[in-house]
Amino acid sequence: MDITLALFAFMGFLGGLAHSFLVCKSWREFRSFKSVRLIVIGVIVGVVYFFCYSEYNFPNGVMAFISGYAGPSFIESLVLRVKGK
Repeated sequence: MDITLALFAFMGFLGGLAHSFLVCKSWREFRSFKSVRLIVIGVIVGVVYFFCYSEYNFPNGVMAFISGYAGPSFIESLVLRVKGK
């Protein structure tokens, strides 16, 4: 179970890292707090995905990556909607 949790967290990390690479426009922006926040949220989303689907196989690994990639944008949009009201 521990290695499976680590694999899901790692896939979420890779998804968050990919999201950071695509969002940041410069190396300085990549080293900023915003980039670190995107990566950490990706890891957290990967761990949450583990608790939803605890069997690690190819489709779940890919979905953990995609969740880590899309999770920060989804959470950011939810926060903006809540703040707007």
